[in-house]
Amino acid sequence: MPSRTNAAAARTRRESDSMGDMLVPHDALYGATTRRAVLNFPVSFRPVPLEQIAAHVLLKRCCAEANADLKQIDRAKAKAIAGACDEILRRLADPNAHGRFPDFMRHFPIDVFQTGSGTSTNMNVNEAIANVASQRAGKPIGSKLPVHPNDHVNYGQSSNDTFPTSMQVAGAVLIQDDLVPALEALAKGLRAKAKAWDRVVKIGRTHLMDATPIRVGQEFSGYAAQVELGVKRAKTALAALADNLPIGGTAVGTGINAHPKFAAKVCARLSKATSVAFREAANHFEAQATRDCVVEAHGQLKTIAVSLSKIANDIRWLGSGPRCGLGELSLPATQPGSSIMPGKVNPVICESVIMVACKVAGNDVTITAGGFGGVGSLLELNTAMPVVAECLLESIELLANVSRTFLERCIKDLELNAAAAATVERSLMMCTSLAPVIGYDAAAKVAKEAFKTGETIREYCRRTGIVSDAQLDRLLDATAMTKPGGKGPGGG
Repeated sequence: MPSRTNAAAARTRRESDSMGDMLVPHDALYGATTRRAVLNFPVSFRPVPLEQIAAHVLLKRCCAEANADLKQIDRAKAKAIAGACDEILRRLADPNAHGRFPDFMRHFPIDVFQTGSGTSTNMNVNEAIANVASQRAGKPIGSKLPVHPNDHVNYGQSSNDTFPTSMQVAGAVLIQDDLVPALEALAKGLRAKAKAWDRVVKIGRTHLMDATPIRVGQEFSGYAAQVELGVKRAKTALAALADNLPIGGTAVGTGINAHPKFAAKVCARLSKATSVAFREAANHFEAQATRDCVVEAHGQLKTIAVSLSKIANDIRWLGSGPRCGLGELSLPATQPGSSIMPGKVNPVICESVIMVACKVAGNDVTITAGGFGGVGSLLELNTAMPVVAECLLESIELLANVSRTFLERCIKDLELNAAAAATVERSLMMCTSLAPVIGYDAAAKVAKEAFKTGETIREYCRRTGIVSDAQLDRLLDATAMTKPGGKGPGGG
């Protein structure tokens, strides 16, 4: 019977890199450099996001093909790299039993909190591609045949230009394919509610206090407009990421060891593969020494988060009750709200939206700090890229997911209650329409006296005869009060 030591040795293989030998798990598709990074960074136990790994693999495929076009590497080697990349991308797209992370991600185990340039992850991808190419060619993993992770997979590249490029590619694709459609659907759902409820007049509120009448449709049109602007902001963020790819700058932006036409060819291939219009950076020194484009893009995402928090918070206020709150809306009952109070139902979907907004705001602080000079951006390179990338991709994913949830689990089944229109006549701010006729001071006195007596503005005015009944009915027409000049823009 083999000893425990022999059994352990049988589960590893010996690999080497420029620093010497390392024992690597026998079936791992990475090599010695990746194993060193795994041992060096046992910090969060969160790997670089799947979306960036996939983008990095796609980038390597495009680089290999561009290098072959430019006769920098052999066409057969480029084909081997491309085939390996395609297999990895296919396996990364195959979710596990839990429906989220593919089991294949175990071959990309390096912690987010690693070397600030992402060198560890770049080498992880290089090694995995080379080893898959070896498997496909019938060679043993670790043989570096038919392609070498540095000499061929990484040809014309550096971690310093590939990692920021894959960060931007992953972010742009996620925005295009995930966030924009989710926001567009949410905006459409809110606009439908605005149209359906446009004839219902309710009391508006400023400072949480009674204000003048507003149509429910007008209120919801404001929410829809916020999200529609969010779509534009998301597209602006996408452009900030797509218009400035660092690829081709290699180590410090000079492009050493890369063909002059390499970057343009890579961008063209990335654009074709993703349907995002990627462009080479106008200035590679700016693109590699900073993460300003990500700071800019995430600023747009933060604004979207702020918008969603406003809508969600308003809806939970308007749905408060059911008997002792505002009670204007009935939110869908999605789950029991208390372990001690039977029958209680809480605005949990709205709370989820607001928590996402808090997280995105926090991510914005991290990205901003990561972009600061002297913190992340140091001379020719930003050295906070992995955490910046994680925050960017997490924010995009959270905003997209919570937008879909907000629509499907809350907005679609929102119901309008009679309480929405019931309080209009009771509002003392109905006196506002009297001011142009009797003056501000007199109208204020009407409001104060009506409050003391418990009457409505209409009741007080009729009793005291301040204006004629016909004039009063015209002035206190709540629907007309929602239309400046008697016309107004409407709610749809």
